[in-house]
Amino acid sequence: MSSASQVPFKGYAVTNPKAWSDFDVIDFKPKNFKDTDVEIAITHCGVCGSDVHTITSGWGDIEPPLIVGHEIVGKATKVGSAVNGIKVGDRVGVGAQIGSCLECEACHTDNEQYCPKGIDTYNAEYPDGVKTMGGYSTAIRAHERFVFPIPDAMESKHAASMLCAGLTVYSPLVRDGCGPGKKVGIVGIGGLGHYAIMFAKALGAEVYAFTHSDSKTQDIKKMGADHVIVTDKDGEFAKPLAQKLHLIVSTRDVADDMPLVDYISMLWVQGHMIQVGLPDKPFPPIPGFAFTTNGSLFGGSKIGSKKEALAMLKLAAEKGVKPWIEELPMSKAGEAVERLKKNDVRYRFVLTQDLM
Repeated sequence: MSSASQVPFKGYAVTNPKAWSDFDVIDFKPKNFKDTDVEIAITHCGVCGSDVHTITSGWGDIEPPLIVGHEIVGKATKVGSAVNGIKVGDRVGVGAQIGSCLECEACHTDNEQYCPKGIDTYNAEYPDGVKTMGGYSTAIRAHERFVFPIPDAMESKHAASMLCAGLTVYSPLVRDGCGPGKKVGIVGIGGLGHYAIMFAKALGAEVYAFTHSDSKTQDIKKMGADHVIVTDKDGEFAKPLAQKLHLIVSTRDVADDMPLVDYISMLWVQGHMIQVGLPDKPFPPIPGFAFTTNGSLFGGSKIGSKKEALAMLKLAAEKGVKPWIEELPMSKAGEAVERLKKNDVRYRFVLTQDLM
């Protein structure tokens, strides 16, 4: 086992669910270290919509104190003797998953994100009862399967939000056929959506971006979209594109009035619409006939595997994919989550370490 200086484990925690944007600094117990683990001193952590859904109890009640954050980059400070390919001092990252059984079919086929015993990076528990705490903190420990080396060509502030937002859209893009000769639609141009545009373009697709407001049109074009479509409530936006798109990735996390039938109508035969945004409320009803005109499929996707994460980081480094971010010190996490709740960010917050 190799190790360096000890890193304290403390972070910015929600201690009162009714005051979800008030963070208190707490000490916490990390994962019990094993030979397959890597300990990381955190330098950067992205602010994800999942953080806001969680701390506002949109996805269910939370048990405080809770430290959120699962777009983590830092330096390895301690490396277990059974770890391969990572050494003390390496820049590494951790995303939204921090554990799985490592034994089931999902884990053996590079689908560990679908393991029935998967463990979230925060708001979950290890089998021994230790509560998982996230990246608005000084340090984290993780099994090597969920630790990703960061390419030298990539800045830490750019890599951080790729580890959830980027991977969440990259996985369905590559699994559902994005590439040269494909027409790919991206719905919802926020933190996830802006990544989806850039990765779809980097993968060689013709990109159609759908937004409910023309205020982002110029940004969307700069991100690389070939077409920008401003949606309307009566579905007229979809008619010129009937059966034109091979794949749609939707990042919308507000289900109210979402015109699902109109989006589905734009898919080519056997085309896929993949929903990666997770609204607090249910989606509008979809009539069965919506799927029969083109044999389309509507489905979901969950983050991505380590294999996909490494491929994504390699592609981003080679193609120069960089997120549009605003940096804030970690002590301003409360400001970040409040502004994200109001969609007051273009297009991703990244917190920088200020507890050490």
